[in-house]
Amino acid sequence: MTKTITLSQGNGGEENNELIKKIFFEHFGNPTLLKCEDSAIIGSMAVTTDSFTVKPIFFNGGDIGKLAVCGTCNDLAMMGARPKYLTCSFIIEEGFSVESLEKIVLSMKKELCINGAQIITGDTKVVPKNALDGIFINTTGIGEVEMQNISSNSISTDDLIIVSGDIGRHGACIFAQREGIDIKSALQSDCASLWLVVEELIKNDIKITAMRDATRGGLSAVLNEWAKQSNICIEVEEKAVPISKEVQGICELLGFEAYNLANEGTFALAVKKEDAQKALEILKKFEICKNAQIIAKVSNEYSQKVVLNNEWGSKRFLDMPTGELLPRIC
Repeated sequence: MTKTITLSQGNGGEENNELIKKIFFEHFGNPTLLKCEDSAIIGSMAVTTDSFTVKPIFFNGGDIGKLAVCGTCNDLAMMGARPKYLTCSFIIEEGFSVESLEKIVLSMKKELCINGAQIITGDTKVVPKNALDGIFINTTGIGEVEMQNISSNSISTDDLIIVSGDIGRHGACIFAQREGIDIKSALQSDCASLWLVVEELIKNDIKITAMRDATRGGLSAVLNEWAKQSNICIEVEEKAVPISKEVQGICELLGFEAYNLANEGTFALAVKKEDAQKALEILKKFEICKNAQIIAKVSNEYSQKVVLNNEWGSKRFLDMPTGELLPRIC
C-alpha cells in the first residue's frame, strides 16, 4: 500500500481492490459487505450507493446526471432488483451555471422515468470556487428484488458468459472528448439504463447466475473479479468479443486495451448453458444490446484466472487493470 492516495486507487482495477480490502474491508468488514456484489441484498430489497465525478460533465451520449441515475439503477438491476427509490446529493461549485444544473436534473428525470424510480430525499451543498470541478453527485438506490440468488460468488462450469454489447465505448468517448481528439465518427458513450433488459430476461425465466455492469476497469475487471470470487477460470474467445471500429481505432492510436475501458450501458452475464442462446435472442431485441455475444466459457483450467484465446490458437492471461488509465471516468 502507498502512504498517500493515488489516482490509480480509484480506477476499478488492482490498486482500487487493494485499497478496499486493506482499509475499508479491514475496518468495516461484515458478511454482507464482503460478498462484493453490485448491491447489498437485505431481505427482499437491494441497496447500493455511488458517487459521480466525471470529466467532462457533458459528453457525447449523456452527462453526469444521466450517468448518476443509470449507474445507480443499473447496480440494482444487476442483482435482479427493480429500481424504486433514490436519494441524491449535489455538491456544487460556486459559480456553476444554473442552466447547466437544470439540464443535468432534466437528464436525471428522464432516466428515472425509464426505470420507474423516484428521488425521495436529497441534499445540496455549495462549496467555494475552485474547491471542486463544477459538480459532483452522490446517489443511493433502493430496489425490490425480483430474482433471488444472483451472485458473482456462484459461477460454475455450468455457465457461459455473455456480454450485452460492444465494449469500451464510454471510456473511449470520454478520453477522446477530454483530450480534444477530433474523430470523424459517431462515437458516443453507451450510457443507458438496463433494467428493462434485465426485466425481460427475468420474465422469460432465464437462469441467471451473475450479472455485473462493466464500469471502471471495464470487462477485464469484471471477469477477473468473478474468477477470484467464484474460484474459477474464465476462457474468453477474443474474436467473439464485440469491439467497434471507433473504439479499436482509439485503442490502437493510444495503446489502450478495449477490455480495460469503462462501459456505462453494457453488462456481463453468467447464465446456465442451456439458456445462453435464448438469453442472447432476448438481448438482441433491444437496440442497446444488438451487439450482444456469448464470449466465454467457465473451466477449471487455471485457478482464479481469465484466459484470452485468440483465433490463431495461442492464449494469454487477461489481467486486472493496473495504473492510472482514465481517472474521473464516472
